[in-house]
Amino acid sequence: MINIKIDSRKVKPGDTFVALKGTTVDGHDFINQAINNGAIKVIVEHDVDCQVPKEIVEDTNKWLTDYISTTYSKEANSINLIAVTGTNGKTTTAYLTYQILNKLGSKTAYIGTIGFYLPGEEVVEIPNTTPNILDLYELILTAKEKGCQNVMMEVSSHALHQERVKGLSFKVAAFTNLTQDHLDYHKTMENYLQAKQLILKQLEGPMIINMDDQYAPSWLDKYSNIKTFGLKGEDYKIISYRDTEHGTHIKFSTPEKEYEVNTNLRSTFNVYNYLTSLSLVNSLGYSIEKIIDITKEVYPPKGRCEQIKVKDGEAVIDYAHTPDAVEKIVKAFTENKKGRVITLVGCGGDRDPKKRPIMGRIASENSDYVIFTSDNPRTEDPKCIMDDILAGVKTNNYEVELDRREAIKKALDMIQKNDVVLILGKGHEDYQILGHEKVHLDDAEEVRKYIDTHK
Repeated sequence: MINIKIDSRKVKPGDTFVALKGTTVDGHDFINQAINNGAIKVIVEHDVDCQVPKEIVEDTNKWLTDYISTTYSKEANSINLIAVTGTNGKTTTAYLTYQILNKLGSKTAYIGTIGFYLPGEEVVEIPNTTPNILDLYELILTAKEKGCQNVMMEVSSHALHQERVKGLSFKVAAFTNLTQDHLDYHKTMENYLQAKQLILKQLEGPMIINMDDQYAPSWLDKYSNIKTFGLKGEDYKIISYRDTEHGTHIKFSTPEKEYEVNTNLRSTFNVYNYLTSLSLVNSLGYSIEKIIDITKEVYPPKGRCEQIKVKDGEAVIDYAHTPDAVEKIVKAFTENKKGRVITLVGCGGDRDPKKRPIMGRIASENSDYVIFTSDNPRTEDPKCIMDDILAGVKTNNYEVELDRREAIKKALDMIQKNDVVLILGKGHEDYQILGHEKVHLDDAEEVRKYIDTHK
């Protein structure tokens, strides 16, 4: 594989070590450890005293990006790279696409928020939705080595802006939606949108756009090969959808034909996720009929609208952590409710504080009851985060419980016949970040523990 390393602990004999300067760690401090592990060359930003050849460059991160993209792009682009970008829905869309392509007999890997998936192999955890350029290329080359024909990737705005996907050419890509998130990084929605649209510079085939998103028109004049889906879509037009016992019945049409399909996914936003996935696979040359045939074998990923029966109601674990995502999932369950909708939600620390009062307002106005709790406080005081959330709350149908485990227990204690408890914000994550430390906490695991102790 690639004989470049940026983590001194991973260096093997014969590797070149690149000393990156991070926000909290400086790779230059680990040069000797890298050499002890077998590095035969180091790339640095200033002169260092070491026993191996060194190359001094102005910016080691830029050197790494340029070297990896120049040296390995041809090999990486020799298989189909498929991308999905947007604020919400990336993980479910990508995971559905991964499943569909494999069910259709086209071996596919997945890279995204929930890890690196290869059919029949253990999931590898990755730290970001889109990894750093070195790890990303290594995962793609691993997929190729394992015989994959496709790699389905979630591509974040950070990754596009920071050139983590430099050198990659996507066969087809999709845009799900754009709502408020990551403004701590991008500052404005316009900057956020422009970062997403950088993907067009690396696209070979069609860009699939959700025409029901308010930002859809801004894509249309920037790229000629556009396909659209949604209620306003032309290529994949949603006609109607309704809940079934275990999922959703969707009726949609193309310019040539009308179709119906039953999915194993609940709620309106998953209608869009499924149509995005179907559009991507169809654009790769697979017939809609074949996609519909195997849809009954396709399921949402862990922590994405994951439903668990509790007493005479149910708990739903979901990753919703933006105002738009919280509003969509709460409304999805209030529209057809038979009992109460009880929402448990919080906001992460060291992230966009402007969304906190908005999320507080949305949760309290659309739920029967809310328990506000901690998400990943990181280095912020949880009480200060909570003050920001409560600034947007104008109702009195809530309580605060900063201990997330205790909050989950309180919410589940409240369940009566047909009630739904929405446990939002962490989804698949099995940890909570307190300060700089990761502490084990898995929402679904807590629900199952509760069930075991209340049999």
